[in-house]
Amino acid sequence: MDQFGGNAAALAANLRTLCEGQGSIAAVCRKINVNRQQFNKYLSGAHVPSASNLRMIANYFGLSVPILFSDPDEFRTLVDGNFFHAMSTARQLPEFSRFVSNMIVENNSLDSDILGVYDRYQFSSIYKGFVLRSAFCIYRNKEFLQHYYVERFPSFDDPKKTEYVFKYYGFCFPVADRIFTADFEGIQRNELTFGVYAQVKRNSKNFMFGIASGIAANMFRSPYSTKVALHYRGPGLLKREHLNNLTVMDRNDPSIPREALQYLGDGSDMIQMG
Repeated sequence: MDQFGGNAAALAANLRTLCEGQGSIAAVCRKINVNRQQFNKYLSGAHVPSASNLRMIANYFGLSVPILFSDPDEFRTLVDGNFFHAMSTARQLPEFSRFVSNMIVENNSLDSDILGVYDRYQFSSIYKGFVLRSAFCIYRNKEFLQHYYVERFPSFDDPKKTEYVFKYYGFCFPVADRIFTADFEGIQRNELTFGVYAQVKRNSKNFMFGIASGIAANMFRSPYSTKVALHYRGPGLLKREHLNNLTVMDRNDPSIPREALQYLGDGSDMIQMG
């Protein structure tokens, strides 16, 4: 473990993942001004960079230092979804900078309340009348609050098999005791989703209740707007264990929190364009 509480093996794996799209290791070393031999030790896990070198590496890739120590499987999910590239490109746009300047409200106490992993519940727009449980995560990357979530849909013919997987990546904006979200789908890359949520505590459980609206570039997923319940599960990023229970369920499934189901109702108020 290093001074940031990170794992050297995780850092090494994530650096190798980042370097895959950089052309050559030598080019990366030149750009961040780190000796090639020393950088090879970082890639092998033999050494952990100094605090100053960690910051240089993180700045080069447009990430925060803690993100570099993420679980390698989940880190690769973010990279494969083109998330980091898209976010880096967005940050460089003057229009985006102006938007963020107007939207972001610094509130550290709110940050600590909302960061972490959630079970996300909504009525499915694909499996009519069924509740979709996905895995949702909010984390801080430098000055930004960002989020990502994963949906899995079982096969109609064999519920034990996964038919579809969707992964969404985006930003969170805490404004006036509300959380506004904007994200895009990273596999099909043809859907945008927007949401607004408010924190609620019920029976010592932490929830965020809100509304999400999405639109895709194909007719398979029609534009929709629906209620969403987020149930807080713990700190950190998504791990494999959080993804094991992703599915579509009957609304009477006992694993759905009672508070979430009360908020969602029977799904009849979902707005969906045919």
